[in-house]
Amino acid sequence: MRILFLTRSFNGLAQRLYLELTALGHEVSVELDIADAVTIEAVALYRPDLVIAPFLKRAIPEAVWRDTVCLVVHPGIVGDRGPSALDWAIVDGERAWGVTVLQAEAELDAGPVWASEPFAMREATKSSLYRREVTEAAARAVTRAVQRFAATGPCPPPIDTRGARGRWRAPMQQADRRIDWERDAAATVVRKIRAADGAPGVLDRLFGVPCRLFDAHAERQAPDAPPGCVVGRREGAVLRATVDGAVWIGHVRREDRGDAFKLPTAVAFEDQVASLPERSIEVDAPADPCGWREIRYEAAGGVGYLSFDFYNGAMSTAQCERLKAALRLALARPERVLVLFGGTDFWSNGIHLNVIEAAESPADESWRNIIAIDDLTQALIEATDCLVVAAMQGNAGAGGAFMALAADQVWARHGVILNPHYKNMGNLYGSEYWTYLLPRRLRAGGPGAVMEHRLPVPASRAAELGLVDAVFGDTAQEFVATVRERATALAARSDLPALLDAKRLQRGRDEAAKPLAAYREEELARMRRNFYGFDPSYHIARSNFVRRVAPSWTPRHLAIHRRGGG
Repeated sequence: MRILFLTRSFNGLAQRLYLELTALGHEVSVELDIADAVTIEAVALYRPDLVIAPFLKRAIPEAVWRDTVCLVVHPGIVGDRGPSALDWAIVDGERAWGVTVLQAEAELDAGPVWASEPFAMREATKSSLYRREVTEAAARAVTRAVQRFAATGPCPPPIDTRGARGRWRAPMQQADRRIDWERDAAATVVRKIRAADGAPGVLDRLFGVPCRLFDAHAERQAPDAPPGCVVGRREGAVLRATVDGAVWIGHVRREDRGDAFKLPTAVAFEDQVASLPERSIEVDAPADPCGWREIRYEAAGGVGYLSFDFYNGAMSTAQCERLKAALRLALARPERVLVLFGGTDFWSNGIHLNVIEAAESPADESWRNIIAIDDLTQALIEATDCLVVAAMQGNAGAGGAFMALAADQVWARHGVILNPHYKNMGNLYGSEYWTYLLPRRLRAGGPGAVMEHRLPVPASRAAELGLVDAVFGDTAQEFVATVRERATALAARSDLPALLDAKRLQRGRDEAAKPLAAYREEELARMRRNFYGFDPSYHIARSNFVRRVAPSWTPRHLAIHRRGGG
């Protein structure tokens, strides 16, 4: 069928559904929800059999849903209505939730149900639940709804929704999210901030300044301080006391600045945070009783595991430098197999655009950040005394996707999406030694076909291309357990010394043919033009991205109905 996606943005959920439906043979075109007139025009141009709305913030025009079946993906159980479904589910402590695919009608979220899919809730942020449980459930529910539409046409299926416990719930307001530092326990504070993660954040005050709070983590060791008092710092976050403990607040958005955007707390309040006592933890300290940290190393069964759970997968200059120091520590240990777990939601998305945008000179900070991530990638390439595995629990994009190729093996969970390209960010050329790493991995086609694709690549297709070596695990828990089994078996192989010898010989041959320094110099020469040249495309795209500026048109690589002058 011909299916039109109408969506606020081509986010992770929209990308996953796009890949699922195109794999089934459907033709999918995308129109970003810009204005009613643009939506009506897109439907007239494309004449879709079906419209699917993966992610919207306003109603579909009646002129569209009256004549064409429009299926809306709602992150709530059957009967749940309103725009804050997942927010309320987290705050209310729901243990089971779901996704409902329903038909758009005049009344919001009240149309016929085409499919629904339940899932178990876990203690996590709204963004994390959305990326994992909601996305997996939506993939199943939308696929089933499309199959039903293909079989029956526009007649909704006879799904009995009587007895559904869902109900209309008003949009969650800041009054509902308000933190009472004199009363709220740490678990309550964390739950409130998690329910607002991504957007809109929890409106509060920090250092006397109004701001929105994001990225909260409970601290197990309670400080001796009054509730609400900020008592320490760690890796860009600050520790704030509660009535029964404390919470780490990793990111904020200041409300005293007209064009403010989300930043690490230590960047948004640089002077205030710098004067706080440092509460550091060694990266290889045991998980218990230590609290939250971005980077952690552990060893088991002859394998080292290095996790780096950076918020939204972005890696600033400072984070790259800390991760490189942790990598050096890991490589100095006796374990000859090293697994890079990345984060639970993202393996890595490359350089940190928000921190770059906040710098006095974004061009200079862009340069520092790309140098830092290149240094990290180089250290991985030159790690010839151990076998390195990049284990992707979550998605990877741009420089993060190419940094993973520096590993000897790349393993990915089913459902993981890669965006191995840079051009969507203002025609960036890219670095991270991709001109060395990509060609030696590809099984078919040339690097240009990957770099110019500009569309998401599922893990299964990435394996066919050679970007991924193995795909397994339907859930994050299954994936992690299987990674540990495989890595332990790899460390126990009798021919491991021979494998390492072969790796060293190949690195030597590659270096003799063309030094890594030459690849780096060539890539950075192109990146310098992106950062300092006359074309401002990268700077404009970055600024629009971090400020969430609504697009004025849909890119042609997404909107196939607008190609050819349509």
